[in-house]
Amino acid sequence: MHRVFGLIGKTLKHSFSKKYFEAKFQTENIQNCSYELFELSDISAFENLVSSTKDLRGLNVTIPYKTEILPYLNRLDTSAQKVGAVNVIKVEDQGLTGYNSDYYGFLESLRNWLPESNQPFKALILGTGGASKAVQAVLIDLNIEYNFVSRTSSEEILSYDELNSNPQLYKEYSLIINTTPLGMFPDTNTSPALNYDLLTSDHLLYDLVYNPEETLFMQKGLNVGSKVKNGLEMLHLQAEKSWEIWNQEST
Repeated sequence: MHRVFGLIGKTLKHSFSKKYFEAKFQTENIQNCSYELFELSDISAFENLVSSTKDLRGLNVTIPYKTEILPYLNRLDTSAQKVGAVNVIKVEDQGLTGYNSDYYGFLESLRNWLPESNQPFKALILGTGGASKAVQAVLIDLNIEYNFVSRTSSEEILSYDELNSNPQLYKEYSLIINTTPLGMFPDTNTSPALNYDLLTSDHLLYDLVYNPEETLFMQKGLNVGSKVKNGLEMLHLQAEKSWEIWNQEST
């Protein structure tokens, strides 16, 4: 029996997921499986995709649908409930179940990367979309104090203008995590609107973007000696967790 898996998002030119899973199927001799890219101009096209795609067994979800997908699912796993966003869907006869493997991928990747330090880190989360919710959940579980940064401010969100007008905040927050698509292929000449002159070798810049492998955000950090990391390891970790979810026996 053939099984179809895939990725839904608005534009998928940047995605390595198809290549990743096709290589996995080949190297691990996994038979009768394919992984497709499903670009949806609007989330309302999702139901038709599911009903018209024969042998569909699982989907990954990327920008901008990680929260917009929620009303279309029959149930949420505890991982998705915790984060409030979905990046993995398991398709079964009894319905669609949403999971979040971004949480696992980011947690393991961040743990592997953060230097051991007696000084507590404080983090800035750039962006407030679906991916930021997984990052937020990880930081809470690691007891890392954080603040969101976006274009417009609110009681719980700093604007870039507020951040950039207060150099002390750059000294206070050493871990900066980009959860936005800024810098992603093909728009590689974009980056979050930080005051990069205020970055130092004490800063740690983590970019969830993985294509290109070195984003402009990362380059600007490297220019002042900051430590940087892209989202490729996170992608691999969350992809393997997705595969585990799709193949586990239903409870």
